[in-house]
Amino acid sequence: MKNLRTVITAALVIALSSLGFGAASAADTTAKHCTGTSGTAAPATRAAAQPVTVWLAGDSTMANPGSARCPVGWGSQFDALFTSDVTVRNQAVGGRSIQTWLYEGNVSSTKGSDGECRLTSSAYSSRWQSMLNASTGMKAGDYLFIQFGINDSSSTCPRHVGPARYRQLMTTMVQAALARGAHPVLLTPVAAITCSGGTATKNRGFVNETLAVGSATGAPVVDLQSLSVSLYNSLRFCPHNGDYGSGPVGAFFCNDHTHFETYGAQRIAGLVAGDVRRQNLPLAGHLR
Repeated sequence: MKNLRTVITAALVIALSSLGFGAASAADTTAKHCTGTSGTAAPATRAAAQPVTVWLAGDSTMANPGSARCPVGWGSQFDALFTSDVTVRNQAVGGRSIQTWLYEGNVSSTKGSDGECRLTSSAYSSRWQSMLNASTGMKAGDYLFIQFGINDSSSTCPRHVGPARYRQLMTTMVQAALARGAHPVLLTPVAAITCSGGTATKNRGFVNETLAVGSATGAPVVDLQSLSVSLYNSLRFCPHNGDYGSGPVGAFFCNDHTHFETYGAQRIAGLVAGDVRRQNLPLAGHLR
């Protein structure tokens, strides 16, 4: 009888041990699903975001300011809208058309039979060459914002650019960015302030050309002309008496109705960032 009790007790111990082992295994399995690794807590934060460079190519309405208080290009205010993993490299230069920006010093003052300014050399400007540099220029995941169309409307060389040539050069820039894995973003030229009675009106060309390049290449387009005119109307800049040095208009624009004070540049940069968010571009994930 004593031997029988010993056998039964041993069997019960074995059975209970088996049940305990199974419960522990289930608990371990559950813990693994919850934490990713048994006995290890889940990471508290995500890995740091991959650094991104936003390259800007454009004219004075985008450029960094010089020694004077005015003008201030909106590109100089763009960096402040992003998290610290984004670096803005502003290569916009005042007075440039898309052709003189690309071929600085190599655009003549003479038009060819096609009506376009002749190139004395096909060598790119140093600024574009630096952006194309395989080691230090645009890389996969970067962005290239392109905004021209203000100086391009000049009738004389070297700044003059015709519609077909404009599309060709902008397409070249888009394709160069894509070839490096970067994301091109096109912008129609920002509007100056002109009024028709109580309404601010559009006053820039090359809008259709910019939209056409975007459609042909798949590059997103920020219609900055429309956005800026809508902003001017919301701020009730019109009607206007022509005094650009005082009042709300004077706080926004330099005394030329075209270029921006710091406040105006900040508002225009905000329009661009807002449209990046509206279009749900991946760059929006880096906005503050």
